[in-house]
Amino acid sequence: MTTDTSKDILQKFIFDNAAVRGELVEISNAWREIQSRHDYPTAVKGLLGEMVAAAALLSANLKFNGAIVMQIFGDGPVQLLVVECDADLHLRATAKLAANAVVADDASLVDLLNKTGKGRFVITLDPKDKVPGQQPYQGVVPLIGDNVATVIENYMLRSEQMDTKLWLAADDGVARGLLLQKLPRNSAVEGQVAQATEEEDLETWNRALALGGTLKREELLTTDVETLIRRLFWEETIRVFDPAHPEFRCTCSREKVGDMLKMLGREEVESALADLGQLGINCDFCGKHYGFDAVDCAQLFATDSTADAVAPVSDVKH
Repeated sequence: MTTDTSKDILQKFIFDNAAVRGELVEISNAWREIQSRHDYPTAVKGLLGEMVAAAALLSANLKFNGAIVMQIFGDGPVQLLVVECDADLHLRATAKLAANAVVADDASLVDLLNKTGKGRFVITLDPKDKVPGQQPYQGVVPLIGDNVATVIENYMLRSEQMDTKLWLAADDGVARGLLLQKLPRNSAVEGQVAQATEEEDLETWNRALALGGTLKREELLTTDVETLIRRLFWEETIRVFDPAHPEFRCTCSREKVGDMLKMLGREEVESALADLGQLGINCDFCGKHYGFDAVDCAQLFATDSTADAVAPVSDVKH
């Protein structure tokens, strides 16, 4: 299916002669594609949409051919939120709720995912073309913060030692976000021809934060990217790059589901077959169904070679 990307845009920009960069993202069509496969409560959709916007913003700066997977493991009515975005801004997302979960429309992140303080935030960087023995990089931190933006900011400062500020908002129609980052001194910033002094960098960073701080949630939800850049930074000297276009794309396949079954082990798969007759597995992201009967499963274990396939824990379900 061809997706209209006219309302799915990520715009990168830099502040001239300062180690400060920014991005604005608007995801409309892809966000509706994600929602069309599930009927999530309002509060869950809001959190998941903010994660979708954040994943696109962070993925835009990936320095390798691969994907970023963001997961929040919860200890409340919501057990898991997962968003995956690759370097080409192909997005997919899903949520897993506890059985019989009751979710109020105004429920907060803490209410849904961190009721007893045991929530965890995980970012996985998964290279597409891994060399033999290479494992994805994974960072795991406690769920610190009362909203998605603060959780990610704390992770970036704690794990990446990078000053990052995010403004995120999502509703049924759109997920939008603004990211500002203060880059390390003497870092190579695309398109710049001169280095600012440390004092100038700090001055630009503080000014950018002040300007971003004027952005209200309703304005973020209702204003397009081009207008937001003009409204926020019209007095600044910034350099704007060619826009990119996020889109929904699920990477599930029969081969990946087969690899998942092999990782479960022959004994567990054969036990499930004895009980069920055949295995029916649906992708949590796109809903596609994969069926495996006894012959299919026997073929899976006919060889000991298992292709490398890293997927979020909620990629498939029995």
